[in-house]
Amino acid sequence: MKTTLTILLSFISLSLTAQKNIYESDKFDFLTKDHKTLAIIPFLTHLDLKESLSDSEKLALEMKEGYAVQNALETYFSRIKKKRKFSVEFQNIKNTNAILAQNNISYENIDVYTVKELSLLLGVDGIISGSMDLNILLSDGVPNDFSLLDYIIGDSNYGRIGIKVSDGNSGKLLWKYEKQINRKSGTNTIDLIDLMMKQASRKFPYDKERPRAKNKD
Repeated sequence: MKTTLTILLSFISLSLTAQKNIYESDKFDFLTKDHKTLAIIPFLTHLDLKESLSDSEKLALEMKEGYAVQNALETYFSRIKKKRKFSVEFQNIKNTNAILAQNNISYENIDVYTVKELSLLLGVDGIISGSMDLNILLSDGVPNDFSLLDYIIGDSNYGRIGIKVSDGNSGKLLWKYEKQINRKSGTNTIDLIDLMMKQASRKFPYDKERPRAKNKD
């Protein structure tokens, strides 16, 4: 019994270690001292579904997932800023997407623009962006046919998500958070973003209440 429990706890520990990875630039404070506003752009998504889809159908679903994460992040920040103090504001995503559309920047071609170009165009100091690899449609909700063991060890694996913040002036990566997506990540996109940002809340660099580290700059 003890051996079984030890093995199970080891699986849980390894799963949690593999699911989270947070990076922060040692020049964060220096590069962001004048930051006032960030824009959240749609996430680039790669779907690997069991269903056979045409290129246009696959693109439409990838767009749906990418915009769902953008919306979920805005929802999270809008709710949490009532409880926590951030040193920046977040541009309304309707304004963000409208400005992008007015300049002929779409989900299909946004990846050819640099962070500096997008920040200048949107009139912001930094960009929150990211990518996802999924084998389900997370925005539709995850399957509910699973065993207790599946839940405990985090199976099944639905993919991976990475959220990053980049400086608009220099284009440099400031902060990045990666996480494996599985049954313990939540039942949909809103749950996923809410849970992973809660896990990273004390390390989100624009949180005024978090412990500050000295720059090496």
